[in-house]
Amino acid sequence: MELTVQQLTQDFCVAPQITPEVMPALAQAGFKSVINNRPDFEGGPDQPTSAQMQAAAEAAGLAYRYLPVQGGYQSPEEIQAMRQLIDELPTPVLAFCRSGARATKLFAAATQL
Repeated sequence: MELTVQQLTQDFCVAPQITPEVMPALAQAGFKSVINNRPDFEGGPDQPTSAQMQAAAEAAGLAYRYLPVQGGYQSPEEIQAMRQLIDELPTPVLAFCRSGARATKLFAAATQL
């Protein structure tokens, strides 16, 4: 699987949907944390679940957090939760969703707080 990573800051990147199999490569590339912004089964039954992603991330030595948000709207509470993750997680961080756009939008809103 080819992974397209967009760097937003020195310590924060976003990507479209990743699979559990890429977690070791992310760790090898230097990432310390992964944030999943995509609700389970949003893309149907073939989408890896958060539990699968978490197991793979932790097996690769990565911190993992699940903050599912809808594509069209992120609530003030979700934005605040993202801010907290940005502040707490070891960097660099990779956040992902279906296309990367939602994770990018959430990061932008959270860093305005």
